[in-house]
Amino acid sequence: MHILHIEAGRHLYGGALQVLYLLTGLSSCGIRSHLVAPRKSAIAERARDVADKVHEIPIHGELDPLFPLRIHTILRRDRPDLVHVHSRRGVDLWGGLAARSLGIPAVVTRRVDNPEVPILARAKYGLYERVITISEGIRRVVLAAGVPTWKVICVRSALAGDWGGPCERKWFQDAFSIRDGELAIGTIAQFIPRKGHHILLRAAKRILEHFPDTVFLFMGKGPLAKEIKEASMALGVGDRFRFLGFRNDLPRILPCLDLVVHPALMEGLGVSLIQAAACGVPIVATRVGGIPEIVRDGDNGILVPPGDSLALEEAVIRLLKDRSARVRLGRRGRLLVEKEFGLDHMVEGNLQVYREILETSGGKIC
Repeated sequence: MHILHIEAGRHLYGGALQVLYLLTGLSSCGIRSHLVAPRKSAIAERARDVADKVHEIPIHGELDPLFPLRIHTILRRDRPDLVHVHSRRGVDLWGGLAARSLGIPAVVTRRVDNPEVPILARAKYGLYERVITISEGIRRVVLAAGVPTWKVICVRSALAGDWGGPCERKWFQDAFSIRDGELAIGTIAQFIPRKGHHILLRAAKRILEHFPDTVFLFMGKGPLAKEIKEASMALGVGDRFRFLGFRNDLPRILPCLDLVVHPALMEGLGVSLIQAAACGVPIVATRVGGIPEIVRDGDNGILVPPGDSLALEEAVIRLLKDRSARVRLGRRGRLLVEKEFGLDHMVEGNLQVYREILETSGGKIC
């Protein structure tokens, strides 16, 4: 079986990281995989160890007039058995059109939960044999656009690698200027509007009135980073915030956090929440998209309505007051990830879709 994957993300987090996990799992089962990725991107570099071939090309989004031609040329030359498109940004349209024009079956993975215009969604997804969603929440969004039920399959994102080790307390405190006795709250998300940083910022001022020895660690990059940092200074709480940028050492940071807060207004699933749960960190998050599939209210965290800074504040304060509850929720999170978000589940789920389309034998992935 020869699968050609298309991923437009440049940085190795979120969807691009899941593609790397998938390529790794497929490689271990002897599946041939080629990857099309942006030139000089992080995933192109890392995928060389697990993909049979990596095609690095310019990818400039849906208005790039040459992108369809580049994809068509690669597909005509490689002739894979199936094309798996992993990105939006126009790739989900042009990748499907290129595959269809050459008679190659294709599937697309959808990772976001924002609604689409039904007539456009049906036309676009009509190019594909299956639409794979990373959460049931996203599946409901796609179905609401009128895409046939049989076509939409949920295969959740997974976690791979070494997570859940012990906290290196001295390193953690020295690295982020945290003193003995201070509590650490982490938020791992791109600085874009739908991640809801401004909601947490509003709640933070009141949280600090109850727990002044709390430090907020913001991990991620994005266009709103400067704005959020300036807003924290204007509120007079800037000294309680650390803006850490993109981090590739989350397995070392997360075990030292007392709480992870994710105030997203929209979220497909939230890989950072899977990572936090795997490290035994309790979570306060919003009840949107696929988040309830990884944050089970009262089991490994607390869910609040999106955009409600008061509810967010109350949930955070409740857990900061109760260390035993944090420990219990954290322990349940580890068990949840082990049971439902293992790499084998994700790889086998995708592979089963490939098999169904190509009408090959079923069975386990290896």
